[in-house]
Amino acid sequence: MLETSHDRPAALDNPRAPRRRGGMPNFEKYAWLFMRFSGIVLVFLALGHLFIMLMWENGVYRIDFNYVAERWQSPFWQIWDLLLLWLAQLHGGNGMRTIIADYARKDSTRFWLNALLALSIVFTLVLGTYVLLTFDANIS
Repeated sequence: MLETSHDRPAALDNPRAPRRRGGMPNFEKYAWLFMRFSGIVLVFLALGHLFIMLMWENGVYRIDFNYVAERWQSPFWQIWDLLLLWLAQLHGGNGMRTIIADYARKDSTRFWLNALLALSIVFTLVLGTYVLLTFDANIS
């Protein structure tokens, strides 16, 4: 058994726990915390979105281009939808990153899957943010 200077057994790292290198913050700890907190916020954002879009007033029958144009004139709804987009993308991407880490056996496979994941997340966030912030209801 390994002994320390205090005559106690030395603690062994959990085999799946990431090791800290050179005083860098523990990324996995913060990723885990992000998943918990973003999940809570996403429940309220997504349920609110579904309630308003599906059940409020006439539900889905009122949703058309004019409804979206009116809705996105309000900074409140732009921020709501922007938060929903960003949190859902980052939350889902973090979950996929964890799945890739768990199931990709080769380092090269893991690298390319993570690269494709990052590319798809960035593409969706840039495109979605661009549409939300530059939406113009006056199409010629």
